[in-house]
Amino acid sequence: MNSTENLDKLDHRSPVTELVETTGHAGSEWLARYSTSLMGVFGTPQRVLVRGAGCLVWDADGKEYLDLLGGIAVNALGHANPFVTSVISSQLATLGHVSNFFTSPTQIALAEKLLALTHAPAGSKVFFTNSGTEANEAAFKLARRNGDPAGTGPRTKIIALEGAFHGRTMGALALTAKEAYRAPFEPLPGGVVHIPFGDIEALEAAVDETVAAVFLEPIQGEAGVRPLPAGYLRTARELTTKAGALLILDEVQTGIGRTGKWLASEDAGIVPDAVTLAKGLGGGFPIGGLITFGDATSSLLSAGQHGTTFGGNPVATAAALATLHAIESQDVLANVAAVGEHLRAALAAIPGVTEVRGEGLLIGFDLDADVAPAVVQAGLDAGFIVNAPGPRTIRLAPPLVLTTAQADSFLAAFPAILQTAKDAQ
Repeated sequence: MNSTENLDKLDHRSPVTELVETTGHAGSEWLARYSTSLMGVFGTPQRVLVRGAGCLVWDADGKEYLDLLGGIAVNALGHANPFVTSVISSQLATLGHVSNFFTSPTQIALAEKLLALTHAPAGSKVFFTNSGTEANEAAFKLARRNGDPAGTGPRTKIIALEGAFHGRTMGALALTAKEAYRAPFEPLPGGVVHIPFGDIEALEAAVDETVAAVFLEPIQGEAGVRPLPAGYLRTARELTTKAGALLILDEVQTGIGRTGKWLASEDAGIVPDAVTLAKGLGGGFPIGGLITFGDATSSLLSAGQHGTTFGGNPVATAAALATLHAIESQDVLANVAAVGEHLRAALAAIPGVTEVRGEGLLIGFDLDADVAPAVVQAGLDAGFIVNAPGPRTIRLAPPLVLTTAQADSFLAAFPAILQTAKDAQ
């Protein structure tokens, strides 16, 4: 068979089936192969997933699951969204990658769209990355460029919060608070000080003219979905403005409709100096971004001071444009607010649930026993994907298109899941 015949054969068969042979292999077989071929930084995967549609996924053994984690807040429109899939395929067939010696219409259009959605003032700019941690790395370098205008010396201090998670690359890891993540890789980039979460007096004491930036998550996701207290962001804006420090908001997990708004920080009524985005932005396709607000902040990084090979490529930016269009045109933000409120209220009424936190479809709830990891396992057995960021905390970050009926199926099953988890202890 000649090369043309081979291409014809591939055109009429699924490329994944042709290249990977996804059918006919049990999950246990795939996991055995995983253990001998992939680095063990994630531990043993819980399941081998082979297909998704909307809020549902299926594993290699044919079992169906309601995905209430959404790839950790990534799959904003669910799995295999037809519109996003068609846009990605069309763009890849037209222009896939050009490097940043060039630009593309999708890159420019997405930057303009994000500036409009975030109500960024004149002079604001966007830098595209491939992930949230890369967006925070760019923000870290932005903070390093915020020097002392009086010329008395560089600003050396960056303020972050206890419980913060900003990523695992070295600069982002320096901002991350969890000692277990930090200790194996020290010394980390210096100057970062972690202050108590939500403590306004501690913030007031920490922010002075030596501070380059304050990094904040409006809701700490990895810490168990902990929203900052009312008034905290406004106070942070006032303090950083007075001290000449940057206020940088990490909305990697909370942005792009996750809380029922484009940014979780919208209600604070402030304009930050920078915001980082990722996760839901590409609807499952890897993309992140740093938005800088206003001329002064946007000019801190100049040509050659930062870069990326893949960031802002035509396919990723097309995927993000498609995702944003679908969220707008399908009234997804209203769905997030309604289904999220329904879930939180119903969870609070379940015996064994002691506290429910969050906004929109980023939800954390605490249990009356240290059984959260067992709940994750019992949930999988019952056909639900959830996450345990702590020993007695469950996190939900489902696709933004989750229906009330799908939410109710989980709510109906959860008491038995919780009891199974307790019985297993």
